[in-house]
Amino acid sequence: MTTKLETLPTPETAGAGKPTNRRKPKVRESRGTLAFSKAQRSKALMKHAILILAGGLMIYPLLWMVVSSLRPNELIFREPGLWLNSLEMSNYTSGWSALTHPFGHYMINSAIVVIGSILGNLISCSMAAYAFARLQFTAKKLLFGIMLLTIMLPFHVVIVPQYILFSQIGWVNTFWPLIVPKLLATEAFFVFLMVQFIRGIPRELDEAARIDGAGHPRIFLRLILPLMVPALATTTIFTFIWTWNDFFGALIYLTDPDMFTVPVALRAFVDSQSATSWGSLFAMSIVSLLPVFLVFLFGQRFLIKGIATTGIK
Repeated sequence: MTTKLETLPTPETAGAGKPTNRRKPKVRESRGTLAFSKAQRSKALMKHAILILAGGLMIYPLLWMVVSSLRPNELIFREPGLWLNSLEMSNYTSGWSALTHPFGHYMINSAIVVIGSILGNLISCSMAAYAFARLQFTAKKLLFGIMLLTIMLPFHVVIVPQYILFSQIGWVNTFWPLIVPKLLATEAFFVFLMVQFIRGIPRELDEAARIDGAGHPRIFLRLILPLMVPALATTTIFTFIWTWNDFFGALIYLTDPDMFTVPVALRAFVDSQSATSWGSLFAMSIVSLLPVFLVFLFGQRFLIKGIATTGIK
C-alpha cells in the first residue's frame, strides 16, 4: 500500500521533462568577459603600435647617423633611407686620425674633466645636503631657498664674471675652470636631490649613533653616506652625461687644441678640412656617444631607484 507521499514527484523528476535556463547567465557572462578582453587586447595593441611608431620616429636620426657613418661621402645625402648597399669602414679609420691628435686623445681629456666633476659633485653636494637636512644653523631656510633659486639661473648669466675671475687667476686654457666649481656645490639640483633622500632616512638612526658617541662627521661618513648609494649613483650618471656633452663651457675656457674635449674636437673636426668629410664626422660622433650609452645602460636601474626614493614627483 502506497501513501500519497510516495507518489509525489521528486525534485529531480519534477524538472526532468522541462528545459532549464540555469547555464544561460553563465554563458552570457563568459561571452561578455571574452568580448571585454578582446576590446582590452585591441586597445593595448593600438597603444603599443603608437608607442613603437613614436619611438621609431625619435630614434630615426640616430639610426640614420649610424648608417651614414658606413656610407661613402657622396651617397650620404643622396640616400636618406637606412638601407646599406656597401660598408665604408674607412670613415672610422680616417676620422680617428683626422685631427692633430688621434681622437682618443680628446676622449681622455673629456674623461679627466668628467672624473673630476663627478668626484667634486659627490663630495661637495653630499656634504651640503647633509647640512641642510640634518644641521640647525642661522638662516637655514633662507639659504636653502636661495640655493633652489640658482637652479633657475642660466649658466650664460654667470659665464662673463667667471671667465674674468679665472682669467685673472691664470686658469684659462686649463681644466680647472671646468672642475673646481664642482668642488663648491654649485650644482643645486644634486644638492636638492640628496636633501630629499636624506630626509627620508629616519632620524632615530642618527640619535642611536649619537648615543654611541658619534659626531656629525662620523654619522655622515659611517651612517648616512652608505644609505645614499641610489642618490649618489643618480648624481654620478647625470654628471657624466652632462659633463661629457658639455660644449659651451669647454669652448669658452679651452683654446689650445691639445686641451680640447670631445664636443669641441668634433667642431674642430668640421673646421679642419676645406671639404667636410661627413662620413668621418658621423663616425666619430658615434664613437663619442658609446660611453654615454654604456653608462646609461648599466646605470639605468640605479637612476630609476634614485629618482623614485627621493620623493621627487
